This record gives sequence, C-alpha cells and structure tokens, in this order.
Amino acid sequence: MAHHHLDAVKTYLLELQDRLCSGLAAVDGKATFREEQWQREEGGGGRSRVITDGHVFEKGGVNFSHVYGAALPPSATAARPELTGRSFHAVGVSWVLHPENPHVPTSHGNVRFFIAEKQGETPVWWFGGGFDLTPFYPVFEDVVHWHRVASKACAPFGDDVYPRYKAWCDEYFYLKHRDETRGVGGLFFDDLNADGFDTCFAFQRAVGDSFLDAYLPIVERRQPTPWGARERDFQLYRRGRYVEFNLVWDRGTLFGLQSGGRTESILMSMPPLARWEYAYAPDPQSAEAALDAYLVPRDWLGEAAEEPTND
Repeated sequence: MAHHHLDAVKTYLLELQDRLCSGLAAVDGKATFREEQWQREEGGGGRSRVITDGHVFEKGGVNFSHVYGAALPPSATAARPELTGRSFHAVGVSWVLHPENPHVPTSHGNVRFFIAEKQGETPVWWFGGGFDLTPFYPVFEDVVHWHRVASKACAPFGDDVYPRYKAWCDEYFYLKHRDETRGVGGLFFDDLNADGFDTCFAFQRAVGDSFLDAYLPIVERRQPTPWGARERDFQLYRRGRYVEFNLVWDRGTLFGLQSGGRTESILMSMPPLARWEYAYAPDPQSAEAALDAYLVPRDWLGEAAEEPTND
C-alpha cells in the first residue's frame, strides 16, 4: 500500500473537517470554531476546532489528528499481536456536539484510517467510524430521519451493510452497568478492509459526507422548542450517562489516554456540564420517562416500526 493512499485519506479528512465546521457554524448562527494546531512529540499532530457558548451549541468540537510512530503502545499490540514491530500512521476526524437546548440531541461521529507497516511485509490497514445520536427528549420522526440517512449512505455498498453496522452501533454504545444504550444509535464500523482500499475509502466518505444531512434537519426542527430549568436538569442528568460511557467503555478514549495522546483533544467529547443524582427516577407519566423506551435497540425503518412507549 503506497503512501498516496494515506495522503488521499488525509486530504479528504481535512476537507471534511472544514465542511463540518462551516455547516455547524452556519446552523449555530452566533459562535464560530476556534482552531488550535498541536504537535505530538513522538510524531504527528492535529487541528482541533472547538465551538462554545453558541446560539445552538453550548460546546462542540471537530478534531483532526494524524499521529504516527515507530512502534505501537503495548495496549494496542496486546489486542493485536500482529502489529508488534510495525511502524504506524493513524489519521481521523472525530466530532461531538452538545447543544444547549435539551430538545436538540447530542451527537457524535468519527471516521478514521489506520495503517501499520514493516519492511518486507504486507501493510496492515483498516478504516473505521460511524455516527450516533443521543436525544434526551426523543421525537420519533427525528430518529427515523436519522436512520434513513444512515441507511441511504450504506445502500450502494450492499443491502446487508446498514443492518450490520446499525446493530454494531447498538452493541458498541451500550452501558452495561446501566443496561441501556447511550442513545438511539446509528452506524459503527471498524476493521474495514475486506473489499479493497478504493471501496472501503468510498464507504468512509459516504459516512462522513452524510452526517450533516442526518443531523442538521433535526437541529433546525428542535431548536425553537422552549425549555426551562426542569428540562435543563434532566439534560444534565442524562449527560452524566454520556460521561460514564466515555470513561468506562469507550475504546477510543482509553486507547488515547493509555497511548499518551493529547488529553485535551481526547476529552473534548465531554459535555461542559453534567450532574449525577442518587437513585433518580422520573415520574412514570412524564416527558422525561418517555426516553427509556428509546434506549433499547429496535428496527427504526421496518414496515412495522412505530413510536416506542413505556407501557
């Protein structure tokens, strides 16, 4: 695998970061992204962009990074012994958006590429990524729209792609200690290399390119919804779950911290505020209780798909 493949992915990712930031700043209408370039001593660096105190986004980040080195950390080679003794490049864009209005869902996504090489041996490479949605006051039509866009992005690559990566997302973003999904899912894929570089790269682009189509219409629909202290309290309580997932279960966060990554960039995904309340239970008939029915995996696009209820 020639380095022009890495260059092509990197060029795409930098351009994707630009498009995401301009689309998100436009829907925000008040704040803009602040950019910080950073270097990694062991090799590589990145371009972090953060938006804060906007009309829509209380905090959001869109990060590009390209890190490389002569050897991978033990935490990586323990899981994949075949990578021992290889130099590596990891390049990706990841984004997390925490809106201020509790009716506008939090969202996260990333697309990444990894390649490890050793003289005289075939390179080991793969793509990964996806996107997912975390509403606090879910609206059925929003969730259906979200999954419809995800399904459409996958369609050219085979009928089984969306169901497979949708199921993987439900499984990955699962808080085992809470027995609930982190949100209503989306797509998650990793170790993608089976159909050759060109097809895999095209799929990564399809995922990255469809995010704004999936998310912005939901932001625009829910931003006008009024909210007060009660909704804000519930939002901050549910953001606590987001933190729990990222610190306890998320492989990317753990890998980043264990491999000496840039802590500020890794923890950019954290909400600016969150709260925990002992043994909290919403009133069974409340709008807050309605969320529970959305935190179990389900088919959102089947003919029989209907609005979930807690009865």
